[in-house]
Amino acid sequence: MAANRTTDQVRRDIEAERELLATAVDDLRAGIGEATDVSGKLKKNLPVATAAAVGAGFVLAGGIGATMRLLFRRGREGNEKARFGPFSLIDRD
Repeated sequence: MAANRTTDQVRRDIEAERELLATAVDDLRAGIGEATDVSGKLKKNLPVATAAAVGAGFVLAGGIGATMRLLFRRGREGNEKARFGPFSLIDRD
């Protein structure tokens, strides 16, 4: 029961709680240090990770096939009358 404790017992309990709290704070600080080290590595490698993600997205979206079809397509649409750079005038009979 709490009413039967002496002041010395209460002081010892408070001191024990302080020590536990100090240990917990030290552990928390160490954990925060480790977490910021990981994010520092991530920031350093972010451009590489971004480029890899963009490349993978391009391939998965069929970008290679679409690009090849665009660059090497034949005149399946009709007769080409004139060409202006990437644009062409087509005669569709």
